[in-house]
Amino acid sequence: MRIATWNVNSIKQRMDQLIGWITERSPDIVCLQETKCVDEAFPREPLESMGYNVAVHGQKTFNGVAVLSKFRFDEVTPRLPPRLPGEESDDHARFMEAVISTGSGSLRLASLYLPNGNPPASGKYAYKIAWMDRLVQYARDRLSLEEPLILAGDFNVIPTPADARNPERWTGDALFLPRTREKFRALCNLGFTDALRAVCEGPGPFTFWDYQAGAWQKNDGIRIDHLLLSPQAADRLIATGVDKHVRSWEKPSDHVPVWIELGLSGISR
Repeated sequence: MRIATWNVNSIKQRMDQLIGWITERSPDIVCLQETKCVDEAFPREPLESMGYNVAVHGQKTFNGVAVLSKFRFDEVTPRLPPRLPGEESDDHARFMEAVISTGSGSLRLASLYLPNGNPPASGKYAYKIAWMDRLVQYARDRLSLEEPLILAGDFNVIPTPADARNPERWTGDALFLPRTREKFRALCNLGFTDALRAVCEGPGPFTFWDYQAGAWQKNDGIRIDHLLLSPQAADRLIATGVDKHVRSWEKPSDHVPVWIELGLSGISR
């Protein structure tokens, strides 16, 4: 079973790239971030014609998350809108939880787009930290279910210096501040496995290259897109990959897809 996450940076601008990558990689489940459109405008038909069930939580111009699945949805976050628990006034479309049936049981996953938080000396950083605290509480509650759980998305966190080509350039950035990394460690220390670091020590690979200053050409990247696995999911991990070449395609997102393969026997669609 192949599960991927990708910040597409506008679903409408990136549909050709998404369809091309899906055709190439053939994922079973895809978590998308920064779809940047309301639910009614999401271009679901081409994806449904490729065999995907589509669940979306959008917002005009900003944010937006979605889950594509070749398996049926048992549940999609019932709250309207489907926000991360803990702050009912938060109207940002950054979180969607889904439970998906497979032939060997159910898989719970969350597609999430964590706040950027810049500039640090602003309310945006306070919002980022509060959002991370809520994510930790959500994850703690879900881990108590002792089921396969995957947190997938753009975390806007550079976990360690090995996750940046030039870490010294990021020392004052909200993505790399000590408090940000501390919150990410607190999340992982609940019992999650960072899927990429389970198979690769670094430095790199990276998942994001800015559009500015020739970052892609210089490979001046960072790793901020992650798949975190509960113990029940980590036990089934077979492989992890980053499709870096997608960044070289015409009109690319500044992020690339990250994927895992889980060994789930008897999968039925």
